[in-house]
Amino acid sequence: MSSKADFIAKVAEKSGLTKKDATTAFNTIFEEITAELSNGGSLQILGFGTFDTITRSARQARNLQTGETIDVPEKQAARFRVGKKLKESVAGKPKKEAKPAAKPKKSKK
Repeated sequence: MSSKADFIAKVAEKSGLTKKDATTAFNTIFEEITAELSNGGSLQILGFGTFDTITRSARQARNLQTGETIDVPEKQAARFRVGKKLKESVAGKPKKEAKPAAKPKKSKK
């Protein structure tokens, strides 16, 4: 598992950015995702996934220590749905290879 600092160092190395610039970019991305979700919006990154919000309905729950029933109010929750490419990459599925071009049929003379 990588830490935030390790991840930023890798991004800086691969992109040619300084660690300071990579840190700024990293923080800005997550601030903007948070702002979008806070405003009820969503963000779709093709191949990676979708960040959005869902409404969890009000419900009753039970305090297991006392047995008392408590009301849990309705609330908004953040959700991430994994995209197809990320899901396949994590699962280790091989990439689909392009089909070879069809051989032309020989004409009868």
